[in-house]
Amino acid sequence: MYLTDLYYEAKGRDYFEEDLYITERLKDSFDLVLCNPKNSESFERDVDLVIFRNTGPVSEFPDVYDSFVKRVKSNNIMTFNEFTGKADMCGKQYLLDLTLEGFPVILTIDSIENFDLLPESDKYVIKPKDGADSIGLEFLTKQELFGQELDNMLIQPAIDFEYEVSFYFINDTLEYAMYAPDKTKRWELRKYDFTKKDEEFARRFIEWNDIENGIQRVDACRTQDGELLLVELEDLNPYLSILELDCETRERFLKDFISALTNLLE
Repeated sequence: MYLTDLYYEAKGRDYFEEDLYITERLKDSFDLVLCNPKNSESFERDVDLVIFRNTGPVSEFPDVYDSFVKRVKSNNIMTFNEFTGKADMCGKQYLLDLTLEGFPVILTIDSIENFDLLPESDKYVIKPKDGADSIGLEFLTKQELFGQELDNMLIQPAIDFEYEVSFYFINDTLEYAMYAPDKTKRWELRKYDFTKKDEEFARRFIEWNDIENGIQRVDACRTQDGELLLVELEDLNPYLSILELDCETRERFLKDFISALTNLLE
């Protein structure tokens, strides 16, 4: 069972096109049914595997999502991605944790009391801990920041970056990377030729998250001094930009995706 919301309108992306393309390919290898996550409970015991894909931000249906995760864990429902992740499938707390653990992330706090942990910046970013798709994101000056009610919000310095880049993994294999040459157009992506150092950066977060079965996307920004900083670790339902890939890369990804699902079902 492939969970998706074909009617969700995402800024700069067509979820339905990506999922229709992927499921058209998967149906040649599996008996497949599409379902909205809000309607999946009745069918979960009748399938061998649930694939959680482009459902839109789960913050828009938190009770349904929480109930689904509880059923997955209590009923031993096999899922891809598996629900053991510590990143976006649990909210944004991981950005705070990784900051304190010294990982190369955009430094993140959730209380003005810890403001000294952040570097000086002309602007600061606030966003909800349970947010997604830039919902609730604001840019504030320091003065504005100190005048805000910041319950359940993350606080970060606004980074003057060169571009954003994403690394896409199936299980522990880095399949491809994409970047946005124009940083004002996040979803106008091109293939990115990553270096060994880039891969080591991305793989560090994959290893930290320790998901054995699933697709993950490591989103980072390239700072003006050339370093990469984590923006987000999407371990729930990462958009893949698969239709923007060259044919060879797309075919390799789909082959590896089918192989990963087949191995899980054996």
